Amino acid sequence: MQSRLGDAGDRLGDGHGTGVEIMSGLTGDLNGMVLTVDDLDNENIAYFSYCAKGDFRLQKCSENGLLRYPPTTRCPFSGSADAEWVSVEGEGTVYSYNEVHHAIQPAFKDVVPYMLLLVELDTQKGKPTEHDGLRVAGNLMTPDGEFAPPEMIKRIGIGSRMKMVFKPVGDGIALPMWTLDEDAEQPDQPWRYPQED
Repeated sequence: MQSRLGDAGDRLGDGHGTGVEIMSGLTGDLNGMVLTVDDLDNENIAYFSYCAKGDFRLQKCSENGLLRYPPTTRCPFSGSADAEWVSVEGEGTVYSYNEVHHAIQPAFKDVVPYMLLLVELDTQKGKPTEHDGLRVAGNLMTPDGEFAPPEMIKRIGIGSRMKMVFKPVGDGIALPMWTLDEDAEQPDQPWRYPQED
């Protein structure tokens, strides 16, 4: 007896899955690179939708009160599925970085060099253990959401103080990115890889 779901090689439209509504989820475009969030990925749809409104929100576990990133169906610390979305201040310190000089993605060849930052948020730093923290990746941008020019890149390193900016990439979707927090006290010389000075 054949399953009503069809065979692994069948596609919707081959007579299987009749009546199944296909939803598009979220789609966007960053420099010509297509980004998609599947319609079944409820946590990421909510996350990117908040970002599109300029509101950085994370899930807060109802059981232990800890925030989590990236969005997930369950708390990694308690296993609980109960959570609420709470606004979080998008400020922190560069924890690590990568300076890209050769674009692997053709869509980024016109913006090299560019930086990918891993920023540890000030919120919930050192919890639940001293080694934990909320670390959010994003590109280095200007305050208006454009890729940072080389002279700005040379000022950034581990320890630099950053604030979040949002890059709209489609209808209802924006990506959290980072820019130098000009109002914050900055280290005299943030640590940078020697070959990048």
